[in-house]
Amino acid sequence: MSMSKAIAVDFGGTGIKIGVTCGRQLLDKAAPLPTQQFESPEAIIAAMCATIRELRERHPDVVAVGLGMPGWVHFEAGVLYQLTNVPVWNHEVPVREVMQQALGLPVVLDNDANCMAYAEWKLGAGRGMQNIVCLTLGTGIGGGIIIHDRMLRGSCVSAAELGQTSICYNGKVGPFGNRGAVEEYIGNNEMAADAAARYAAAGITRSVEECTPYQLELLARAGDAIAGQVYLDFAEKLGCLVMNMMYTLAPDAFIIGGGVAKAGDLLFSPLDRCLKQQLFPVHYANLRILPAHFGADAGIIGAGLMASDYAAGQLL
Repeated sequence: MSMSKAIAVDFGGTGIKIGVTCGRQLLDKAAPLPTQQFESPEAIIAAMCATIRELRERHPDVVAVGLGMPGWVHFEAGVLYQLTNVPVWNHEVPVREVMQQALGLPVVLDNDANCMAYAEWKLGAGRGMQNIVCLTLGTGIGGGIIIHDRMLRGSCVSAAELGQTSICYNGKVGPFGNRGAVEEYIGNNEMAADAAARYAAAGITRSVEECTPYQLELLARAGDAIAGQVYLDFAEKLGCLVMNMMYTLAPDAFIIGGGVAKAGDLLFSPLDRCLKQQLFPVHYANLRILPAHFGADAGIIGAGLMASDYAAGQLL
């Protein structure tokens, strides 16, 4: 693993974080770019390149640029097909080629959940493990999978789009016609809408905006029965996904990050009970579910690690 400096991009639906990394360290960072204010992919790329040039002036020894983007990425080709939650980015763009020409640096592009998984595998909660499944719980459900010390990428577009896998064969229809997609049930927005509907049914006025994962956590810990049940149901649905992955891959550990994961035992305890009821005893005995180590910085740290390894010819 290379420990050279890199410039890393963690692309979010509301803000684009850009910083300078070296190993596990975030050495410098620019002001986030407001994602939704740009009118085209070209404008977004131009703004990212301008910020990267500013950081490079302060850190001329950076060796590469790494981008983690929450969309359908063809890793080998360096192409982004579609960007999740950014309506103007609705067509294929050869991001790596465009940015390498603009910056004169090697550029590596991957899905943001893969970047999180890379950080946790190399230096975080999954360090020293050969097989891990990483999950990011947020607006959607992202996934990154390491098998036998290699990132599982698949062909054409990225593998491990775990949020699109089904937990109900005749359930809600996902964005691509896929029925029962897990993120249609336990994304942040779905969790908030579910909670608000439960409060309304109980005669309690609580808006969707007042039902964020953190607010529901506080309510549940204060003894609110509705918020507590929302977390129990969330754990059961997430448990269905984890169960499927355990029977399919039997990894050394599942590493879970994102806003909901910050609830700690409120999520992890019922998740463990749910899985104990559904897994073969040998599988359950070897089950490890760990919180992500790097938290909100996992994506940018992982993108930086990928970039420095890519420049050194060591990216796995």
